Amino acid sequence: MSATDRNLLAAHAEVKAEITRTDSKTALLLAFVGAVLAGAWTVARDLPLNRPAIVAGGAGLVLLVAAAGLLLRSVRPNLCGRRGFPLWATLTAEEISAAVACDLAADVTGLSRLAVAKFTCLRRAVDLIRTGGALLILAALLTAGGAAWGH
Repeated sequence: MSATDRNLLAAHAEVKAEITRTDSKTALLLAFVGAVLAGAWTVARDLPLNRPAIVAGGAGLVLLVAAAGLLLRSVRPNLCGRRGFPLWATLTAEEISAAVACDLAADVTGLSRLAVAKFTCLRRAVDLIRTGGALLILAALLTAGGAAWGH
């Protein structure tokens, strides 16, 4: 096995590991967003909210739902074979062997593009989660402040 082949195999393994790591982070963030949405709904349902708290909290919830959408988009299976991936299920054993033998570099390229797309969705979702969380905190402060001031 040549040095180039070893490097391609290492790059292939590295990209696959990055995809796995990104998918694991996404799963954790989806669980977190679900818990925050459920908790916010439970708390907000039982409190007398003032208008500014409703606006801030509503905006925060909308951002969290948008973040969940991005996270789901990131882990959605790609069954149409885009981004350079052959549909392995449609190939014969000989075609798979030929594709693997000559297209490892193309597979690394396709996997890398997939990893970047997943990472981009994850990064955008984290930004939305942070902003949505800040708005929920603002809503809680507005509610507590309104209750303290008797409004």
